[in-house]
Amino acid sequence: MQRSRIAVAAAVVAAAGAAVAFTLPSMAGTTPSAGKAASTKSGVAPQLLAAMARDLGLDGDQATARLKRAQWASGVSAKLSAETGADFGGAWLATDGTTLKIAVTDSDAEAVVKKAGAVPVLVKRSEQTLVSAKEKLDAAVSEADGLTGWYVDVPTNKVVVVAKPGEATAAKKLAKSAGVASDALTVVTSTASPKPLADIRGGDAYFIAVDGGTARCSIGFSVEGGFVTAGHCGAVGDKTFANAQGTAQGTVAASVFPGDADMGFVKVNAGFTPRPVVFDFNNNELPVAGSTEAPVGAAICRSGSTTGTHCGTVLAKNQTVVYPEGQVTGLTRTNVCAEGGDSGGSWLSGDQAQGVTSGGSGDCTVGGETFFQPVNEILATNNLTLVTEAGGDGGGEATTPPATEPTESAGACAEQQVARTGELAAGKAQAQPNGGAFRANAGKQTACLDAPDGADFDLVLQRLTNRGFRTVAEATGDGDKTLSANVRSGTYRYVVVASAGSGSYTLGFSAP
Repeated sequence: MQRSRIAVAAAVVAAAGAAVAFTLPSMAGTTPSAGKAASTKSGVAPQLLAAMARDLGLDGDQATARLKRAQWASGVSAKLSAETGADFGGAWLATDGTTLKIAVTDSDAEAVVKKAGAVPVLVKRSEQTLVSAKEKLDAAVSEADGLTGWYVDVPTNKVVVVAKPGEATAAKKLAKSAGVASDALTVVTSTASPKPLADIRGGDAYFIAVDGGTARCSIGFSVEGGFVTAGHCGAVGDKTFANAQGTAQGTVAASVFPGDADMGFVKVNAGFTPRPVVFDFNNNELPVAGSTEAPVGAAICRSGSTTGTHCGTVLAKNQTVVYPEGQVTGLTRTNVCAEGGDSGGSWLSGDQAQGVTSGGSGDCTVGGETFFQPVNEILATNNLTLVTEAGGDGGGEATTPPATEPTESAGACAEQQVARTGELAAGKAQAQPNGGAFRANAGKQTACLDAPDGADFDLVLQRLTNRGFRTVAEATGDGDKTLSANVRSGTYRYVVVASAGSGSYTLGFSAP
């Protein structure tokens, strides 16, 4: 009865082929051929700094500063997204790599942004408005002839559609038929044709038998029990091998491609030990300490079994890419090069895992664009735990800003990023923050509810879907509540339900 009571009360509110960037897991009882994971006093592997110097023209101090700034920006962006709710228009680092810009739709929110140390940008459309417009294209376009992808571009506050030469007019008509307003749309043309970066050939990576041949893929990141990689690297039940000679390695336990992701999980056999490192193919291992998501504009590097380690910049998130096999949503776009055989390989921002290579266009001779599947989406979807180096907490240095200033009534909930208060009569419910919702990256969300003495207030976390808000976690019962959930990226809200009794409450919550 408790669950149905929450549902009724909440309804009141509702009416409002190829891959390896990771070293293969070393066999138990053997010594890895590569050296130990290297790092500097700054915590950044020198090999990664060297790759950033080559590809981005940054010296060691500049590269280290940009990586630290990106980690800081990630925490501030998450806090401001939750704090400004429906007014949040997106976040990005400017071309200097250090200036964090936060778009908001309400001038009253500008002061909040400035107080957090970021630069406010007043825009017409919220990020959720733009995401909703993009999702209309996702739903309307099953076979996008003439289009290669579309994404939300937060710096311009528009949805960008990428069309092949001569298809710009058709792209505009298609967007109009999908219900996307013309003033919220930009159409660009490109000759690039993205494809999964698969490679049917022998090599030093992991292998899968495909159509009478052998596909080579790159390992993404070690997780407890195995590793994550690209979904197009194998179907559920496919056997994987550690080398071309056919040494049994594991089994594909989860795979999504195409559709709403390009993600895969390989469960390894006994004798393989997943390790918290990325191999850079120069006999060096780069440490993995966590998976704090870097913002748009951040410097980023990837490793793959074909081309080794290369660096560039995050250009956009949540892009839909049209591959020959079908469209894939939720990918991150970069200007880093990659080639066949690099699919599934790992992406790092400093020592923070970012994702696994999906596909792209171009190569590492002339350059190109590459898309990756965010790793936190894979972890959340499949309930996996990233293997990190000793002491790694998954967050990195200075990723979480200070909690909201405590108030007399806030209690333990003041330890969270954002605090909100409200008052409810029995049988009523309220959505937070401020009656609206907020955008959040994939990862762990935590919340704390201080309820009135003698009252039964429940806490519900809901995610926006194409069928409206749906509950993903809840905390019920007597007394104060705590809630923790590992969830995918999206639009969320907390609902406080007065199941019995009335009075004032304090809600504190944090999002990745």
